[in-house]
Amino acid sequence: MKKITSLSIFLCFALSGFVVRSQDIHFSQYNETPLYLSPANTGFYNGYVRAIVNYRNQWAAMGNAFQTMGLSVDGGLFKSKKRPAFMGLGLTIFNDQAGAAKIRKTTALLNISGLIKTGRHSAISVGLAGGTMATNGNYNNLTYASQFNGNTLDQSVASGEAIYRQYTNVDVAAGIAYEFASYKYDQDHDDVSAVKISFGAFHLNRPNEEYGKDSKFRMPVRYAFAVNSVFDFEDTRFTTQPIVVYQMQGTYREAFLGTYVKFRMNTGTKVTGEKTQNAMGIGLFYRVKDAIVAKLIADIGDYSIGLAYDINTSGYRTASKGVGGFEISLRYNNLASSLFESRKEYK
Repeated sequence: MKKITSLSIFLCFALSGFVVRSQDIHFSQYNETPLYLSPANTGFYNGYVRAIVNYRNQWAAMGNAFQTMGLSVDGGLFKSKKRPAFMGLGLTIFNDQAGAAKIRKTTALLNISGLIKTGRHSAISVGLAGGTMATNGNYNNLTYASQFNGNTLDQSVASGEAIYRQYTNVDVAAGIAYEFASYKYDQDHDDVSAVKISFGAFHLNRPNEEYGKDSKFRMPVRYAFAVNSVFDFEDTRFTTQPIVVYQMQGTYREAFLGTYVKFRMNTGTKVTGEKTQNAMGIGLFYRVKDAIVAKLIADIGDYSIGLAYDINTSGYRTASKGVGGFEISLRYNNLASSLFESRKEYK
């Protein structure tokens, strides 16, 4: 009977996350999910083409309750040192799977932004995103207490529960971002100080969650506020990357903060025009009342790989055994080095 009770509690929890509360997915490597924080971040970076892949496995101790994958590709259009403005274009795809029913929510959004240089060291961006959000699952895998025949759970017994169904709806988002950045050029490397503030609002049309017939529940708008920053310690090889993220959706609130500390092992040279940067970094972050997050990151030229591990500190730690989640990201940023800066196409 204890096993049935535990299963029922887990199913209620899993379904409540999708049907009642309908919270969005979340990541721990927010530096590697810029378009998830705001459509205004589309094309708003040093480089021409950026592609990021994310994978998150959360609460493995509870049977891989949540597995989340993300893909984003974006770039700037019409960038030139002769133009004070340019456009950003991008695509984001997120897929989340959870529970015995393998409930899957897949979102695909087309992002577009307009960026204006407001000064020698600053720029502002406004972005929009729109696309589809599909939800499905193998609901035949669900079992209920009403199907207990005295010895086992018998799926041939009618549960009396509502029949769930697959559905697709439209999703709309918008955002704004502002960045101030200064550069100190040196013979072998550049020292950067930059702060970007972004705001994003997702599910603005509040799509209906149509799990059952005549469903009236509409997904709450998710608001995301973030401050990303980079500070190179002048004439050293050390860099810090503090970040603060605050999100709210319905009654849900999430505050996330911390920093990376990086050591630049190889900064390249200006002589060849290929002034790439190789660095290793460690990070410590905190999702308030939920988890402590340890991170590792390696920047190798235009590529970057990041690892994160959540140590659960919330009330769920009894069931999760402290195992919050493992996450990995891979980023490619074409011309992310100061070769791009030297052409003055962004500054």
